[in-house]
Amino acid sequence: MSQKNQQSYLFPLIIVFIVCFLIGFVTTMNNSMIEFCKEAFNLTDTQGQLVNTFFYGAYFFSIPFAMMMNKIGYKSTLVLGLTVVAMGFVANYFGVSASLDSSNVYTVFLCCMSLVALGVVMLQLVANPYVMVLGAPESGAFRMTLSQALNSVATTVAPMFITYVIIAGKPKVPANVPGPFLGLGIFTLVIAAILFFIKLPDPDKDKSEDNSDIKVDTKQYKSSVFQYPHVWFGAIAIAMYMGLEIGIPSMLPAFWKANPNLQGSATDFLPFYWGGMMVGRFVGSAILAKFQARQLLTACIIGGAICVGISFVLPGMSAVYAMLAAGLFHSVMWPLIFNLGLQDLGPHTKNASGLINMGVLGGATLPLLMGLIVDNPSLGVGVAIMLMFVYYAYVFWFCNFGSKIGLNK
Repeated sequence: MSQKNQQSYLFPLIIVFIVCFLIGFVTTMNNSMIEFCKEAFNLTDTQGQLVNTFFYGAYFFSIPFAMMMNKIGYKSTLVLGLTVVAMGFVANYFGVSASLDSSNVYTVFLCCMSLVALGVVMLQLVANPYVMVLGAPESGAFRMTLSQALNSVATTVAPMFITYVIIAGKPKVPANVPGPFLGLGIFTLVIAAILFFIKLPDPDKDKSEDNSDIKVDTKQYKSSVFQYPHVWFGAIAIAMYMGLEIGIPSMLPAFWKANPNLQGSATDFLPFYWGGMMVGRFVGSAILAKFQARQLLTACIIGGAICVGISFVLPGMSAVYAMLAAGLFHSVMWPLIFNLGLQDLGPHTKNASGLINMGVLGGATLPLLMGLIVDNPSLGVGVAIMLMFVYYAYVFWFCNFGSKIGLNK
């Protein structure tokens, strides 16, 4: 890649990293709202998990949005995604405020967060392949892990935002839900307006116009991305990963309820989980320079499973800290799975990004399944958490076997 292109890609990368921060903030803020919503709207564990179901259900539109991105380009998709996120936040403020005396207020809240989620899906579709192509191919996994590290900074800040801005000692009632969302909506809209007037390069176009970068590709690619098995397996692996990443913070309030002798509340300890993911992603960025993606992913799967397993035999707060420590190993699993799912696809990379992103639907279904198990008196939170070992097992299989099926030789 020419030095000119490397320099021209620096600013777009910074923009994408900012978007990654926003994605992490919004996503984790949504998940951190579960305990607050359960009390504010008087919900069961299953109803509380609908926050995840409505939010991550938006990833059903990943493939249509990926096709749209192919038509309108990276920048337009980026601006549109930010605008939709802003509209969702503003709608949340006015919608919930107007529905406080209605029995449908929780439904209004969920629908508005679904609109936010649609914008986040667009942003994630842009961010992942953009990070991959804005630079040398051999450093793609490093750039994606670094972007996820910045994403983790946001996931650590978001629970604090819930605790000190939305909750902040206020009574847990619906009236205290929508206020801060208006400010977030205005902030996001300002970013969208700024980006609308900034010129961003099209990496695909730049590569085709830079004759010094042209290399003959002798590989024969299949006619459709749907013909690559490792892409499908990667989408399922992302779904399983979502059960891992969201499983612990989603189940922590139920774990607290089942163990009344625990100190504080689940929300107080969530920053430790997301903070572990932040540290892990920064460390992972450095480790990737020396180890292959499959080696690191395998180590993380085993480490996370050990942490969750230990939590079953330790007493009291020791069990909580063991579960929270799993965040350190969950930290780099997303970018490594995504990188393995996107390998060797050539012109199908954009569409594959949409297909793999559909795996985020796991965040809509698996926590809901775990919530149903928690609400079943004969099962409980322990059985729900044990489901995570199934998720670990599949990701391990994908990493070492499924990601190698059907690759071009």
